[in-house]
Amino acid sequence: MLTPISNIAAAVLYLSAGGLLAKDLFAATKPVTSLRRFTSLGLAALAIILHAIALFTTITPTVILGFTEAASLIAWVIALLFVITSLGRPIENLGVLVLPLAAVAVLISGIWPGPPHTDGTESSLLGVHLAMSLLAYAFLALAMVQAVLLTMQENRLHQHHPDRLLQALPPIETMETLLFQLIGAGFALLSLTLISGGLFATEMFGKPLVFNHHIVLSLLAWSIFAILLAGRWRFGWRGQAAARWTIGGFIVLLLAYLGTRFVLEFIVQQ
Repeated sequence: MLTPISNIAAAVLYLSAGGLLAKDLFAATKPVTSLRRFTSLGLAALAIILHAIALFTTITPTVILGFTEAASLIAWVIALLFVITSLGRPIENLGVLVLPLAAVAVLISGIWPGPPHTDGTESSLLGVHLAMSLLAYAFLALAMVQAVLLTMQENRLHQHHPDRLLQALPPIETMETLLFQLIGAGFALLSLTLISGGLFATEMFGKPLVFNHHIVLSLLAWSIFAILLAGRWRFGWRGQAAARWTIGGFIVLLLAYLGTRFVLEFIVQQ
């Protein structure tokens, strides 16, 4: 009973924290106070602890997770990175999207777990590879959410709507700087993930690297972010163009693993 209770409690706390942040972001209320910010992040931190309990009662080094459990693990890493980064960066507004999505992921993984299976592989290299890939997903997911908020912010500025959203968000220059900091960190980790997968494929999986859908889509996502960073450095890309490239790159990256797992579990096996 521990895992279902942890799933439900984590989802409730995620939604509570996300709701508080949404109220501050969209409602015509006073600017967010330190107490409300601390309360929101505190609830999110408790949710992350319960989410971890739900996850790591089922995870072992030799298990390949099913689709819903993999999505839950990725959501947990994103939420964890969000809370940690919020301590030093003004990104708490990202929780409006990040935390409800984490709630959905942890609930679905408890109600509808996928069919995990073992592959007999247990390697420290595999652990490092998976850790880097999860962190890459997390940084680039936060960048995607940041891109969505940046798009909303720019649209309201162009429409001359000085609403609560514009008042709550940092200036566009700050938003763009944070966006590319997240992309840069995620891109570096994604590069290391691809390199480690190529160098250690034989040791980790007992066979050389195969250019399947997962690898091809991962390389395509890497190329999109590489072009975006090069465009930023060489041509000063910013605003809507940068946001579109970021969202597109993350969608491709999401399809690289979760899309492949979904097809294998729910389409091919039917």
